[in-house]
Amino acid sequence: MSEVQDLKTKMDAIHKTVHDFQEKNDEILKKFGDVDPLDAKALDKMNDAITAAEKQAKDAADAIAKKDDEAKALESKMADLEAALNRPVSQDGEKAMTAEQVEHKAAFDKFMRKGAEENLKDLERKALSVGTDADGGYAVPEQVDTMIEKLLVDISPMRAVAGQVTVGTSDYKKLVNVGGIASGWVGETASRSETNTSQLSEVVPPIGEVYANPAATQTMLDDAMFDAEAWLASEVAEEVDRAENAAFISGTGTAQPKGFLNETVATTADGTRAFGQIQYRATGVDGDWAASNEADALIDLVHDLRSGYRTGATWMMSNLTLASVRKLKDGDGNYLWRPGLADGQPATILGYNVAEAEDMPEIASDSLSIAFGNFRRGYLIVDRIGTRVLRDPFTNKPYVHFYTTKRVGGKTINSECIKLLKFGVS
Repeated sequence: MSEVQDLKTKMDAIHKTVHDFQEKNDEILKKFGDVDPLDAKALDKMNDAITAAEKQAKDAADAIAKKDDEAKALESKMADLEAALNRPVSQDGEKAMTAEQVEHKAAFDKFMRKGAEENLKDLERKALSVGTDADGGYAVPEQVDTMIEKLLVDISPMRAVAGQVTVGTSDYKKLVNVGGIASGWVGETASRSETNTSQLSEVVPPIGEVYANPAATQTMLDDAMFDAEAWLASEVAEEVDRAENAAFISGTGTAQPKGFLNETVATTADGTRAFGQIQYRATGVDGDWAASNEADALIDLVHDLRSGYRTGATWMMSNLTLASVRKLKDGDGNYLWRPGLADGQPATILGYNVAEAEDMPEIASDSLSIAFGNFRRGYLIVDRIGTRVLRDPFTNKPYVHFYTTKRVGGKTINSECIKLLKFGVS
């Protein structure tokens, strides 16, 4: 800023010099009348030189002022970044909202309660967001999207145990190593033979669009004490959970995730099955347990899973199937099922946690009713970022519907990590 002030002072001095020169020139002309042409030319040259100097000084001042503005803008951006990094953390571990997030949240609240769309339209025009689609509706604020995901993890048995990834497009692929690199021992100076290259297989989880359509009355929305965003997140999570959990378990893979029960199954052990096939073990009795060795089928299933995968492994079955398992005893008359040692801890079977999933089939002829495995390493859930809401106050008056869509995919990525128990002869 000091350079600018110095230039302004010099410019003021130049202006004063020009003004004094012009006054003096006028005074000479009045006093002496005509001036010699040579003197007039000299005066013109002096005037031109002073004018040029004045312009140069002004250009230099403008250039310095521009640099100064750019420096201020950079300082402002750095201050915003520092403020974002130093935002206070709430009790639940979430960063405080940015100004843009606050603006989006306020606009979305007005949209939900009153149907006001203009602010959301402006925000989505300005935002370069992968969640912005051309299918109608508006992207929910980041806080609501996060709330939905957390609720889904809390209530969905598959999301609680499976691996999850968030992506920006529907074109997601995962490479899986199906043939490890050869290795061995050598001496310090011994020659090293060339190792085999790894064999990679590409897994593409199919992605589909799941929707929910919760409804509220306008009276509810007009109530300032009614938390519209929390209500929407809760309703959407509950409705979406029913659809997506069924797909993660038995989905067809066409416009929806492919469930692990829809993969090809075989009785052959690890290392001999084709990639992608899941191993199953039969009870030996159609639609029931074997009479003499009920518990043995579960023990064998545990040890069908490699020891490296058993850490973090989980049982998965329906409520009625679990009731049947709870009646099983070992050779000493002890129940295989054990309740949790403390409140909130899951029950166990043979020392492994149990996840109840109502979408698992009940015990029936040739049913695959029990799964055991490390689902976090064996099954991948793919969430495409962005949940969108379309407000509909017309279809079902006096209710206001919120047609909500999100894109979800899923597939088995490591078939060795999941084992199945089939209630059949073979």
